[in-house]
Amino acid sequence: MQHEAPPTMNAPDPQARLAPPVIPQTPTARPAVPRRLRRVLCLDDFEALARRRLPRPVYGYMAGYAESGAAFDDNRAAFGDYAFLPQVMVDVSRRSTAVRLFGQDYAAPFGFAPLGLTALSTYRGDLVMARAAAQARLPMIMSGSSLIRLEEVAEAHPGAWFQAYLPGDRAAIVKLIDRVARTNFETMVVTVDTPVPPNTENTARSGFSAPLRPSLGLLWQGLTHPRWTFGAFLRTMAQHGMPHFENNYATRGAPILSPSVLRDFSERGHLNWDDLRAIRRQWRGRLIVKGILRADDARTARDAGADGIIVSNHGGRQLDGAIAPLRALPAIVQACPDIPVMLDGGVRRGTDILKAMALGAKMVFVGRPFGYAAAAAGPEGLRHAIGLLTREVSRDMAMLGITDLTQLDARRHLVARTAPAPYPSSATASSPAGTAA
Repeated sequence: MQHEAPPTMNAPDPQARLAPPVIPQTPTARPAVPRRLRRVLCLDDFEALARRRLPRPVYGYMAGYAESGAAFDDNRAAFGDYAFLPQVMVDVSRRSTAVRLFGQDYAAPFGFAPLGLTALSTYRGDLVMARAAAQARLPMIMSGSSLIRLEEVAEAHPGAWFQAYLPGDRAAIVKLIDRVARTNFETMVVTVDTPVPPNTENTARSGFSAPLRPSLGLLWQGLTHPRWTFGAFLRTMAQHGMPHFENNYATRGAPILSPSVLRDFSERGHLNWDDLRAIRRQWRGRLIVKGILRADDARTARDAGADGIIVSNHGGRQLDGAIAPLRALPAIVQACPDIPVMLDGGVRRGTDILKAMALGAKMVFVGRPFGYAAAAAGPEGLRHAIGLLTREVSRDMAMLGITDLTQLDARRHLVARTAPAPYPSSATASSPAGTAA
């Protein structure tokens, strides 16, 4: 069942928002690239820059994954299981990367996945990302584990979505939703794959904890990474005070740096579908459920009132060995044809985005690479990252022989599976997801 979302508040002129993006066709049409970013030729290149700039614990948190990293690795590997069947001799001179989702027009088929603690790696990171997404006309999901108050981010990007990590008791959930409802946020993304905290052994090895514990090692990391220390951490302290976890609850949470305070991870293991139904009754905006990997769960979420699904295994951060979102996507699209199904996890290239869309995704979200871009070069890094990925999508569309992304839905034979199908299961669909797309 679908629910009408309220009209967009404080939105720009609709005709301006609906204007198709300008697709650069020649090198001279591209915006100037700062000298320090001229060797950044794809999203993967940002990681090395971020790793050099960030202290080891901060980078370790951003790059971290659960246990052996099997789920993290397979998120990327899954895209290699599909190959394109391009059409040739098609006039693609007037192609557009624009997409329409939930009545909104976006300039490209990708958005910003929620990234926690962005303001630790980048000065005012959540605001930097919100402004970059708004300027580029892209969707952005603000993380509930952010260090900047959600009210500020909602002002910076009124069309952004808010990701909620549900507190452990119903009264606290009600208060959090009431708080979000008082802002410009009209879309709430409820993440459902975090019943307990994950195994943090890899981030612990990097020296990260939440909150961070003052130590000689942490001091050394600050001294040996002065650009981060003065450009992000001390600048934040001087202008805004000690960062806190601001949005897990209706009230402020723990500070990011403390020798004794513990972050308040409330137990969520008892939460169930009745809690989602209660949220649906309370929340009058658009409701998205993130963290679905099974078709039966997707149907239950839809029947409980979800307006959309994000297929995700939390970037490989939660259950190691969980199926890659791309492998789970076709069955979930088949199970819920009446609501938009989206995807995140392992996306690095324009070809990844087009493969996901050919398998039914209506939008694809990018996480770590945009975090690395912001950490490496702030707003300039994000603009360059968005430009690189948008041009890749446009170029790949041309070589695939399409001018509009809706043609991927109508011509599913443009992508074929080249690897064995994943396990057959009634939990995924009535027919295997591994048939040719």
